[in-house]
Amino acid sequence: MSDALLEVAELTVRFGGLIALSGVTFSVTKGSVHGLIGPNGAGKTTAFNLISGMTAPSSGTVRLGGATLDGLPTYARTARGLARTFQNIRMFREMSALENVMAGAHLGTAESLGAILCRLPAFRAQEKQAIKWAREILSLVGLADQAERPGGDLAYGDQRRLEIARALASDPKLLMLDEPAAGMNPSEKLGLIDLIKKLRARGLTLLLVEHDMHFVMKLCDRITVLNFGAKIAEGAPLDVRTTPTVIEAYLGTKVARGLEVKA
Repeated sequence: MSDALLEVAELTVRFGGLIALSGVTFSVTKGSVHGLIGPNGAGKTTAFNLISGMTAPSSGTVRLGGATLDGLPTYARTARGLARTFQNIRMFREMSALENVMAGAHLGTAESLGAILCRLPAFRAQEKQAIKWAREILSLVGLADQAERPGGDLAYGDQRRLEIARALASDPKLLMLDEPAAGMNPSEKLGLIDLIKKLRARGLTLLLVEHDMHFVMKLCDRITVLNFGAKIAEGAPLDVRTTPTVIEAYLGTKVARGLEVKA
């Protein structure tokens, strides 16, 4: 039996005459942190959008836990165990941090509209459980003391954590993080590294896009490198950072040497 949770096979997408992704194939092992890197325009966010169902592929297949996701809308993929964050923070700025996380768990609400509107006992019990679950997640990401604050009032790094918390509310098998460290200061990045390690230790599988190569090299068990919509390299961090095609297309000699020194 394969130990891959996510399998991407020959994924291709065309926008008119432009091929944004061309025959990309890779897999993400259960319980691992997998990095997807490459220069701007390489196809990383396009791959995320295809996997999460925000964009339809021209061809290719995506499987999660051995089951195909082809043709399923975003909400159905979430129900199957896939969650993601975005490069640009998306939240309900006027809602509290607690309410933002509860919104992320909406797929778990099984009661009828009538039960919700009338606030029947079954719905109230479910709501109580949802609040407890949301508080547990906020505690996990280090935001327990910020639960009642509006999301828009949180510090930038805490907003990033809140978006992760909201994604975790659906209890995913695979969490996809699109540039989670973008805009963070060094201290916030170290805290994020600790959080991602904690999530992996709890058995969560993560796929991340990130431009900070020191961040990527510290976290990832395996890395896939894209350039101009095609896969140009794949392997362990040490192998990737010393691959000539990766150095030429993305890292550059200076950055590659810096990664070697800090390894």
